[in-house]
Amino acid sequence: MLTAASGLFVVSCGDDNKGNEPENPTDGIKIELTLPATLSVVKGEPCTLQMGASSVIYSSDIIQLQGSDGKLVNCTISAITSDSFTFIIPDGTPEGNYRVYLKRGTERKQLGSMNIKYVTAVWTPSEGTTVYGTVSSAEGPVANVVISDGVDFAVTNAEGRYELRSKKAYKYVFMSVPSGYEPKTAGILPINYFPLTAAATTPENIDFSLVKVDQSNYRVLFFGDMHLANRTDDVKQFANFAADVNANGKKGKTYAITLGDMTWDIYWYDNNFQFAQYLDLMNRSFSNLMVYHTIGNHDNDYKAKNNFDAKNDFILSLAPNYYSFNIGDVHYVVLDDIDCSGYDGTTSRKYAEKIFVPQLQWLAKDLSYVDKSTPVVVTLHAPLFYANGASTFKTDLQNVAELLPVLKDYKVHFVTGHTHKSYNVNSTHSVLKDYPDFMEHNQTAVCGDWWWSGKLTPGALTAHDGSPAGYSIWDISGKDFKWIYKGTGLNENVQFRTYDLNNVKFTQDDIPGISGEAVASWQRYCTAYTGSQTNKVLINVWNYDPEWKVTVTTEGGQTLEAKPVMAYDPLHIKAMSMKRFQSTKSSVPNFITQSWCHFFEVTAPDADTDLTITVTDRFGRTFTEKMERPRAFDLESYTW
Repeated sequence: MLTAASGLFVVSCGDDNKGNEPENPTDGIKIELTLPATLSVVKGEPCTLQMGASSVIYSSDIIQLQGSDGKLVNCTISAITSDSFTFIIPDGTPEGNYRVYLKRGTERKQLGSMNIKYVTAVWTPSEGTTVYGTVSSAEGPVANVVISDGVDFAVTNAEGRYELRSKKAYKYVFMSVPSGYEPKTAGILPINYFPLTAAATTPENIDFSLVKVDQSNYRVLFFGDMHLANRTDDVKQFANFAADVNANGKKGKTYAITLGDMTWDIYWYDNNFQFAQYLDLMNRSFSNLMVYHTIGNHDNDYKAKNNFDAKNDFILSLAPNYYSFNIGDVHYVVLDDIDCSGYDGTTSRKYAEKIFVPQLQWLAKDLSYVDKSTPVVVTLHAPLFYANGASTFKTDLQNVAELLPVLKDYKVHFVTGHTHKSYNVNSTHSVLKDYPDFMEHNQTAVCGDWWWSGKLTPGALTAHDGSPAGYSIWDISGKDFKWIYKGTGLNENVQFRTYDLNNVKFTQDDIPGISGEAVASWQRYCTAYTGSQTNKVLINVWNYDPEWKVTVTTEGGQTLEAKPVMAYDPLHIKAMSMKRFQSTKSSVPNFITQSWCHFFEVTAPDADTDLTITVTDRFGRTFTEKMERPRAFDLESYTW
């Protein structure tokens, strides 16, 4: 049994040795006692505290616990020895920090403060162990569960026990949730990690609880950048997103994983919208949905002056900044590729899109526990690659060349956010030619263009590449994957948008009084769309990847070439960029339409020929539009 000097007490049953004591003791309270920082308790079992030899305690004394709410919990003394006493904490007493008093008659003496923590079982760890505990479910102990502190690893034995000689560098410990189980939850959050609060050399007892579930078939929803900040009607628009998820995304066993930037750091302080407000909104919006979180650049505290402190609020509120878990036959890894080592406490936010090197060492160890036949899904905020042409990509993540070899033996799907655009990269692109089993899915933001288009033109919330704001749905059966992108408010069958460019035109006259640097910036849209692109049709296929097919035929059966092009999405220009320019006049607004890949251009025989446009995804699902031409370009035709 640990003693007071260790800083951590465990449950013990003392011998009943009350001795001779007065019926109504009035001799004052004399006790020598050092409370532990944490008292680990098995519910319903007595707890023992050590005391000095000159201490006097009676069985009629009461131990009182006072929590932060000021209420007192009375604990009866059940046994006394020459150097200890045992008391029982009543059922229903919550975990937490308490002031501790000893009450005798009308007298009361404060003994100090301690944290009460409930554990599954109490046992003595090996010498040098600093973090230990038990992993269990209703069926009993769970063996072979991987535990990590972000540096070192342990695996539970047949009794569900683990021990870590942790230096507590990152001040948390997490469980790589095993296949066939879920952690318990606190609202939307999985309870898969705990902060470490004691000194580096002080042993801490951290237990994990699991619930056994069937994960042979399930869904994962990926939520890209949300940027919730209580501005641009974001909370109101988010309600539409949540309603869509609740109606369409949650069918059967369902989980969600965010891709970072759930919040917006500057508005933590300007609008008082922090992680607490984010969690309150999420918990009110979703029920029975477990959400794992990935950290984004805007989830780091810009007032911090080093990498660790920048991530502290996220870690204390939502999740470790990197960790892993299993669902069914798939291993999931969440990485942090926002390096805040250059933060200086100002809004400059000098971050690098780079994986902090110790993570790569941790990742290699984590994968050593994963069979090579297991598919791996890796989420990060910033993407590995970025488009630099209609069908070409360049490296974006600074140390991607160090990351990819660590995963080379696995079939890997990278799912990323940050760009607020949509694109997919696989081994047909030169950047992944050496990794035939790798694919990156960069996903459109939940907030589209930071909620602007939906505020300015209700029913037209899109990102600045023209992809609809929304989320992706992955149906997973065993090791088989199928995914589809779901625009908020759109049917799943809506996978592209078309424009008859004969009728798409922008001019300087659209922005009365435009001047200064805004002139040249707006002019690029005017140059792109003059209304005289003879018989051109533009198709925006936002979730396109090289295994998709785009087929266009005329009403007479002629097949037309669909040529990949970089383009500006006309709907986003009209719904958002035009209105932003109209309000700024002389300056270039933020978040305006950008030229992007996933567009195709077709030349029709004339202005009147109707077209049949068929898009087939990699899973053989077909999406078809019969385009009657000429087709007008107006917002009413494209909003939803």
